[in-house]
Amino acid sequence: MGEVREESLRILERRLAEKFRDASCRVVKLAIDCRGCLNSRSGQYHATRLLEALERCGNDLTEDRLLGVTDLDLYVPNMNFVFGEACFPGRVAIISTRRLMGTTEYGGYELFPVRIVKEAVHELGHTLGLPHCETSTCVMHFSNSLGDTDLKGEDYCELCSKKLRSDR
Repeated sequence: MGEVREESLRILERRLAEKFRDASCRVVKLAIDCRGCLNSRSGQYHATRLLEALERCGNDLTEDRLLGVTDLDLYVPNMNFVFGEACFPGRVAIISTRRLMGTTEYGGYELFPVRIVKEAVHELGHTLGLPHCETSTCVMHFSNSLGDTDLKGEDYCELCSKKLRSDR
């Protein structure tokens, strides 16, 4: 959705395959209809509506999970923006690269690859039934800013990992 750099998709394809070793990961380009998702006042896209469009468009795919990647600026009601959103639990999630680059004073391009992986793993965790975690270093910790994203790790904490293992 929107224009996503090919490099971002390759980073995600490689790193998500490493993170979720029991799963395969591939990039599929889908034509998502974003009409009706734009808030003309803010210029942002309603993340929940995009998730619904992704789910409809991905009905013919056999994958267990779909992660939409976009450069569109996302929001949900009562929040200025979101880095991503997911069905909890469910099949689809979406992340936006728009605010993950930051400026040079916030790491810019240097931290971008790590940030997109963190947000992807976080949103996929929601599809697997994980809620936000109180452990600040857990990837499932809520990020309200780039600083929050930078402070948390790329992996699930021991408690979240245990929840995932017990659900299998």
